[in-house]
Amino acid sequence: MNTLLQEAKELEQQLIADRRYLHQNPELGFELPITTAYVKKRLGEMGYQIKDICPCGFTAAIGDPAGKTILLRADMDALPVKEETDEPFKSENGNMHACGHDTHTAMQLGAAQLLKDHEKELKGQVVLCFQPAEEPIKGAIAMIENGVLEGVDAVFGLHTSIPLKAGSVRLLAGPMLASSDIFKIDIQGKGAHGALPETGIDPVNVASHINIALQTILTREVSALQPVVLTFGSICAGEAANVIPESCQMQGTLRCFDPEIRQFAKQRMEEIIHSTAATFRATATVSYLAETPPTYNDPTFAREMQGYIRQTIGEEDTITEGPRIMGSDDFSYYSDLRTGAMFHIGMGSREEGYTYGLHNPKAVFSEKSLAVGAAVFAACSIEWLRAHRDD
Repeated sequence: MNTLLQEAKELEQQLIADRRYLHQNPELGFELPITTAYVKKRLGEMGYQIKDICPCGFTAAIGDPAGKTILLRADMDALPVKEETDEPFKSENGNMHACGHDTHTAMQLGAAQLLKDHEKELKGQVVLCFQPAEEPIKGAIAMIENGVLEGVDAVFGLHTSIPLKAGSVRLLAGPMLASSDIFKIDIQGKGAHGALPETGIDPVNVASHINIALQTILTREVSALQPVVLTFGSICAGEAANVIPESCQMQGTLRCFDPEIRQFAKQRMEEIIHSTAATFRATATVSYLAETPPTYNDPTFAREMQGYIRQTIGEEDTITEGPRIMGSDDFSYYSDLRTGAMFHIGMGSREEGYTYGLHNPKAVFSEKSLAVGAAVFAACSIEWLRAHRDD
């Protein structure tokens, strides 16, 4: 066991203060002026130089750039959710860190301090990446387009998880999170009186058939051994009970792990949507609002990091097997381009009293996990650079 977890616990009061300030000031997307000012101030106090990458996205580096470079990613944005917890530091501005990005940022600030304390041990460079706009799936793309991965050899990220035992770490080799394709279908029909449907083209009827037909991709065209989820969260048309509307709009998500199945499902969606609409004399178009690839943990890299995590927090709290998760994260854009992995850190189990999951307005997070996340980030960076200094 290394000493970094104990060192991180000695920083716990600062970690909690950082997290609570960020939690009380949740901001959205690329508009994070309070958040970025605070994080930059804290990094400056530690002696870091800031490099701006994109609006409200920046990095701070430590170590020797002549060696290998590993990038640590923390996302900072919140959700447009009104908080309903009883925490004394709850947000009051109509937004909420219901996905735990405040804890991600606090953990990375903790890692920044630990790395400063161990700077002489670094056999390469660590880039601390503070990213905006993960929730709208735009931040990673903006950071990459502006050069954040230049000179980077490996990437490592974290995400909170509820329910999962507080302080435990879950890192799987291979697929970790699903892809997420958010799509919109616009159906054009012909309006008519509700009593004379034969004079119109009913787009609601078309939408109903499209909804049912698309599910057959999952049940009849993809192996039952391959996880695929297609969900409609919005179907909107008309405002009057006795009027057949002109149009109908459907919005949903497609999620899977296998890139080939993802491409096949998207192709079949297009074919089924157009042919179904044509069957009922309507037309339909499909557009994508966001397209996030699956998060794939490089098996060799992930197993190496699993070993460093065990050395830091112990065997009992290191989880290396288990089910994949159908959620998504734009960290996948980094790991698509560089060797890397993402781990989940437990923020509380149901047995510990944490009953509300991520994105819920009543979600609360165990602060005992903050030191664990900081220690894992720092330990894995130090050990990975040491192991690969002669590569």
